[in-house]
Amino acid sequence: MAQPKKVLIIRFSSIGDIVLTTPVIRMVRAQWDAEVHYLTKAAFADILKANPYVQKVFSLRKNLSEITPVLKAEKYDLIIDLHKNLRSFLVKLGLKRPAVSFDKLNREKFYLTKFKLNRLPDIHIVDRYLATVTPFGIQNDGKGLDFFIPSGKGFSEKDLKTFFPDFSAESSNLLAIAVGAALETKRIPLKKLIAVAQQWPGPVALLGGPAEQEDGAHIFAQAHRQDVVNFCGSTSLFESAAIISFAQIVLTPDTGMMHIAAALGTPTVSVWGNTVPEFGMTPYPASPKHKILEIKPLKCRPCSKIGYHQCPKGHFQCMLDISSEHILNTLLDE
Repeated sequence: MAQPKKVLIIRFSSIGDIVLTTPVIRMVRAQWDAEVHYLTKAAFADILKANPYVQKVFSLRKNLSEITPVLKAEKYDLIIDLHKNLRSFLVKLGLKRPAVSFDKLNREKFYLTKFKLNRLPDIHIVDRYLATVTPFGIQNDGKGLDFFIPSGKGFSEKDLKTFFPDFSAESSNLLAIAVGAALETKRIPLKKLIAVAQQWPGPVALLGGPAEQEDGAHIFAQAHRQDVVNFCGSTSLFESAAIISFAQIVLTPDTGMMHIAAALGTPTVSVWGNTVPEFGMTPYPASPKHKILEIKPLKCRPCSKIGYHQCPKGHFQCMLDISSEHILNTLLDE
């Protein structure tokens, strides 16, 4: 097969997973000099539109019949399926173009969650994404993840000074806390976030969407500090990312904010509940500045590769047994 010159990459969701595909985007564009198009859900299109390595972004809104004819007219040399579900299969079927797909390792994940038998290879998901294109000569450039903040869409140092008057980008001691996660069993318990916010020796930015606004307000109220600011529900994703870029360190569960922080080069302390690093979704690339906290061993963990709305065992030891003191000390060790 000749080197592809027009490529469609498919990843429908979510924020963190899309950020994890950015090395493939960059390397395909740079090493093949290919025109790169991307198909995702409409809710995540802006992330790709901000990426200079992507020439066209197609948004899936309701059903594939709306977008398939448009994609078919593009006559791609190669489709790179980084989602590999029924919907992406139907896209490939409809376009009838050469395609490659990454290995989701669903069977191995099932063995780990159901029987606690770890048959997963010690390979990060980014490297599994890259494995789809390495047979075509793509080589890892070692530059990690990308996240681009469009001009005028983020916060500047001056903007942050309106919230934190003593803030300085050159000597930042700002702690950014990702308050929420999609599912409860991934979230750091509020009591622990409150304790960290109370004791951190510097300003604290609470980050999250509208769903975390109430929790952010509760943390602020209990912290009893004016230099703890609740940005939950009042900032865009790009504004939150800009805050992360100015932070000294980010406290986060296993969620998209963790990957955005890694892309922006900000150190992280990630706290893992029902999921485990063995799934290959840790900050990329591995670095001493990205620290992982987890209870290990715990015979019920991992209980899911995604998460639950409540602990299926009812005790939530995977999160509750990680003390706020341990979290704070790990943050301070940075």
